[in-house]
Amino acid sequence: MTSILMTSVRDDEQAAIQDYAAKHHITIQTTPKLINDALDLVPGNDGVIIQQRGAVSEDVYGVLEANGIKQLTTRTAGVDTIDLHLAHQHSLVVTNVPAYSPRSVAEFALMQIFRMLRHTYAFDHQVAANDFSWHGLQSKEIHSATIGIIGVGRIGGTLAKLLHALNATVLGYDTKPRTDLDGIVRFVSKKELLQQSDVVTLHVNLNPTAEGLIAAEDFKLMKPTAALVNASRGPVVVTKDLVTALQTHQIQAAALDTVEGEAAIFAQDHSQTGIAKQLPLVDELNKMDNVILTPHIAFYTNVAVQNMVDIALDDVLSIINGQAPQNEVR
Repeated sequence: MTSILMTSVRDDEQAAIQDYAAKHHITIQTTPKLINDALDLVPGNDGVIIQQRGAVSEDVYGVLEANGIKQLTTRTAGVDTIDLHLAHQHSLVVTNVPAYSPRSVAEFALMQIFRMLRHTYAFDHQVAANDFSWHGLQSKEIHSATIGIIGVGRIGGTLAKLLHALNATVLGYDTKPRTDLDGIVRFVSKKELLQQSDVVTLHVNLNPTAEGLIAAEDFKLMKPTAALVNASRGPVVVTKDLVTALQTHQIQAAALDTVEGEAAIFAQDHSQTGIAKQLPLVDELNKMDNVILTPHIAFYTNVAVQNMVDIALDDVLSIINGQAPQNEVR
């Protein structure tokens, strides 16, 4: 019987995994460990599926090849944790889940955009301290706001349609402007988007050109009343520059679902130890009353989790059966 190893498995994924195994008459071995720490489980399996925020260690690729594994699948859209060159050197086909649910992240970003426009981040802190005054924090209704989307792909495009339905003005910046969004998004330069937007929301893939995409000079272009939403990847924003921009009131607020170095703290409980030692800049952000910090959970919905499991497993079975997978990353 075909057997597949899935690493970094959470309890909430188990139902989807068990259903898939029963439907396809295969065995799926699961572990909460990262693949880096689960190499002893590889022997006896025909395929491997991972999910992690840190890099796959170099020794993993050789172990997979030595055990007859033909692929390495991540049940995420991002593949920056995998060394594609090294994987291909070891004859491993790499696949991902590029569109598990564009709506999940788009809806999350929309929620954060609303929170930025309505200043709920500030009111949450005030009310927690029993301060029920208004402090002049007048909100902006979304139909009167300009929202700038950097990265208008699957997720960014889905968000644009949601915003358009709410009558917001939507600006977009992308290296490949989309004609199918004519009348929904007005594509402009990055500079123009930053200058005009009330909220800038990031939805780019992580690649060398996207790292440090939003830095000190970019914050200087934004309105002092503007806010930033990052539901893409942490390294897209230079954290130290964001801290400075917030402290010096170059921008008003930020909602961050992802940050530089997040693998050191996300998906872990630091309530007893804090995070100052691991990520002092993120600790500083977390203490600000104009920052909303969430632990990379924009994707985390019922539909997305089901699709991540099913699509990843479909590709692995295709490769094992000598067929071409739907989502190969070259």
